[in-house]
Amino acid sequence: MKRPRILIVEDDADIRRVLEYTLQREGFDVSSMDDGLRGLSEARRVAPDLVILDLMLPGIDGLEVCRRLKQEEATASIAIVMLTAKSEESDVVLGLGLGADDYIAKPFSPKEVAARVRAVLRRASRAAARHDGKRSVVHGPLSIDPTRHKVFVDDREVLVTATEFRILHYLASRPGRVFSRDEILMGALGPNPMVLERSVDVHIRAIRKKLDDARDLIETVRGVGYRMTEVVA
Repeated sequence: MKRPRILIVEDDADIRRVLEYTLQREGFDVSSMDDGLRGLSEARRVAPDLVILDLMLPGIDGLEVCRRLKQEEATASIAIVMLTAKSEESDVVLGLGLGADDYIAKPFSPKEVAARVRAVLRRASRAAARHDGKRSVVHGPLSIDPTRHKVFVDDREVLVTATEFRILHYLASRPGRVFSRDEILMGALGPNPMVLERSVDVHIRAIRKKLDDARDLIETVRGVGYRMTEVVA
């Protein structure tokens, strides 16, 4: 069986060595880069299953690497776990909004990193399996094609991250039904206690922005969660 491929993008040599050693012992195929530009180039070249991405990098920072990977069709499905030495919640929220799957704050234990990596990879695998063979959804101007993993508003293709796609497909497949944030996490992403409920709000905001004139298809139900409109005029 093919070993999952992990790319580490971290400029601190000691941290990079610890991560490499830990993940290789866990059975992963591991490579690493020490700055943002080389990390981005390597991710495009090898298409790893997951990138462990430090936010503070020379060249270009981790948030910019994340943004570019998630904007490009060839790399959009790569899972990303952010490493951050910052305590500010805004960095985490921004990273999740750009499409990152999880984050780990420094200092961390190597066992925690290995556990997070496995959890993110399991979730990505389950989500891909759930979408295999699922029907396309057409809801007013919105069209979602799971086979090609594409989203359209009218004739305009909307580039979304893998996580955004799962959430959008989940809601659009069940118009009119209100889902709590926890239900969206469970239904669209699968069980993962390391994912925060508040990250759903970040993803919904990002989806709405990308849908542009069709943003109102996703309604906020105060005190409960979100729903896709039931009737489209």
